[in-house]
Amino acid sequence: MPKKKTHRAISVPSPQNVFQLKLTLRYIKPPIWRRVLVPDNILLGDLHYIIYPAMGWGGFHMHCFRFGGGFNPVEYAGTMTVEDCGSHIRHEDSVSLAQMIKRRGQTFSYEYDFGDGWQHEIKVEKVLTFDPTMRLPVCLAGERACPPEDCGGVPGYYHVLEVLKEASTSEQKQFREWVGLYDPEHFDLEAVNRRLQPKDVTEFK
Repeated sequence: MPKKKTHRAISVPSPQNVFQLKLTLRYIKPPIWRRVLVPDNILLGDLHYIIYPAMGWGGFHMHCFRFGGGFNPVEYAGTMTVEDCGSHIRHEDSVSLAQMIKRRGQTFSYEYDFGDGWQHEIKVEKVLTFDPTMRLPVCLAGERACPPEDCGGVPGYYHVLEVLKEASTSEQKQFREWVGLYDPEHFDLEAVNRRLQPKDVTEFK
């Protein structure tokens, strides 16, 4: 898993359960999704460092977790976002996943890149008993590549797909060069798990 800057606001107990989470990028069809297993003792800040490499993002932008529906969800984010947006946003390292997840079937959201506004639904598919022989986190499955960074959100993503099919104007051809070798249907499970489980990173225990 990619290294994170340490900002521990609470002590982290040993894991008791494992959550099977399905990460789905909203408003895009066919769906772009990943299925991951994570220990329940990780902080929300740790979950960020699982989501973005699992999806395929670079981790260059700010992000936010949201729990609860309606117009007043409880929000958690990293230090920079908390400092920029005010005290109504709580620090993501102040709470563990076990404290936030109450049941199988629960959903919450994760936004990556406030400019492009990539909204992810996270659904708790299963709650499993923790097995110390398991190497966590791990991605079990997924489909399709996440959109290119900074392509302009969902409308920009569909523009990418159009240009990949046909680039007739000079502007479209320049945009096609910027997109590069992007393949929207590509998903490499082994590559995802290499990002989640680099050899020099200690596992969650």
